[in-house]
Amino acid sequence: MGAAGPVIVGVGIDVVDVERFGATLDRTPRLRERLFTPAERTRQLASLAARFAAKEALAKALGAPSGLQWQDAEVMTAADGRPWLAVRGTVAERCTAQGVATLHVSLSHDAGIASAVVVLEA
Repeated sequence: MGAAGPVIVGVGIDVVDVERFGATLDRTPRLRERLFTPAERTRQLASLAARFAAKEALAKALGAPSGLQWQDAEVMTAADGRPWLAVRGTVAERCTAQGVATLHVSLSHDAGIASAVVVLEA
């Protein structure tokens, strides 16, 4: 066998009902501030729901540990429009502990549903 390629150390997926998520944000105004960074908060509802799904998927890929801070993971947008995850603090610490070198994220929102998949590579 040849040299080993990247090793997947975690996979997570999450799906969010956009309308229900919006109602939750309306009922609990401080939730938006707790879940999202200032830059993320400027997004439309469907995009926020997809970002929440990405954070949930990331937590699942990391093994759903307690103590992760929502704002320690931020969904960014590259110049070409592709999403990527910036991690810091509690999330970066967990990634380091699991040997994560690369994070991949895919987002989608259509027909009232937002979804995200996260793959973590060592």
